Amino acid sequence: MKKAKIAIIGLGYVGLPLARLFATKFSVVGFDINTERVSELMSGLDSTLEIDNETLKSVLVDDVSDANGLYCTNQLEKIKDCNYYIVTVPTPVDKNNRPVLTPLVKASETVGTVLKKDDIVIYESTVYPGATEEECIPVLEKVSGLIFNTDFYVGYSPERINPGDKEHTVEKILKVTSGSTHRAAKIIDDLYSSVITAGTYSASSIKVAEASKVIENSQRDINIAFVNELAKIFNLMEIDTHEVLKAAGTKWNFLPFQPGLVGGHCIGVDPYYLAQKAEELGYHPEIILAGRRMNDGMGDYVAKEFVKLMIKKGLSIKDAEVLIMGITFKENCPDVRNTKVVDVIKSLQDYGINISIYDPWVSPIVVMNEYGLVVTTEIPNKQFDGIVHAVAHNQFENTDFSELKKANCILFDVKGTLKVKVEGKL
Repeated sequence: MKKAKIAIIGLGYVGLPLARLFATKFSVVGFDINTERVSELMSGLDSTLEIDNETLKSVLVDDVSDANGLYCTNQLEKIKDCNYYIVTVPTPVDKNNRPVLTPLVKASETVGTVLKKDDIVIYESTVYPGATEEECIPVLEKVSGLIFNTDFYVGYSPERINPGDKEHTVEKILKVTSGSTHRAAKIIDDLYSSVITAGTYSASSIKVAEASKVIENSQRDINIAFVNELAKIFNLMEIDTHEVLKAAGTKWNFLPFQPGLVGGHCIGVDPYYLAQKAEELGYHPEIILAGRRMNDGMGDYVAKEFVKLMIKKGLSIKDAEVLIMGITFKENCPDVRNTKVVDVIKSLQDYGINISIYDPWVSPIVVMNEYGLVVTTEIPNKQFDGIVHAVAHNQFENTDFSELKKANCILFDVKGTLKVKVEGKL
């Protein structure tokens, strides 16, 4: 393997942990178009909280010419001397749940302007099988003027980052790798093997690697959809879903999925990439899209169940004061991308309910810019007609709800993790 100088394109939840890890052994240039993000990282701060400040500062260097370490920049010329380009930009869907490859295409254009003979480009962004070869490589060829698999090579190694998880960090998760030629596949696998302590798995082709990633999250999505449907059925039967799952879980091969809101940038998005590709080939995926419909509708379901409980208690719905505890897509993480808590909020607002949002993990500015919602990071000093425990942040475990509840207040536990008496839960 040639001496690596690595450019990481995109310094978000995926790119930064990877850049930090590679920087322990290689010269790494982190590139991001967000000037504020670059400045933040170079000062030793990570607002995503994926890398603690001390660890980040330990790998930062002042110049791109340093042998090992991480230098972050938004200047294109700083990455022109790299020979490995790893693309970690987001791959979202639009309002109609159609894949949006614009960030991936733009990143490919960026890399194409600096691509040189014998360079290797590796994509980590989740896509449908075939996207790397059909969408990205033609852009690299067009912009660079180089010939694929003659002048430059490409690989795909799907990201397996779990935001907020401090146990399963990037180096501790086995990495799938692939390359456009046998030699490129070996070089790419060796590169990741040098830093991934959990080991690597070299897939037989780029398409196989792409498919392996997209089905990981599709499988999880379908399993959660199943228990969400169970929750709806058992609620009608007045059976505690969590007690049912606990009993069923005594069998060794029962899968321990829990009902809840399915958001985030992976599980709530990736199945649509696979579905679109299938539909382009004339096949309408029934199970995958059924799972998506079930999970996409859970925010509205939670709101309706909550309102039903308020009506049963004789509470006035219009202008009721309700506290939403947590707005991130998962616990102990500041990530609000594609959070389905917003669906709960909007549905409750449609009933004329006044909403207050409390989440100690988020940036209120980010939430306002993304969703137009006001969030406080401090627990409110008032009482409410209803409380929705939407996200199981650790800080919420010892909340004194007596200080927050009016008489007849409804406490709804979406996650089913509270150890206090609640009026409703999934």
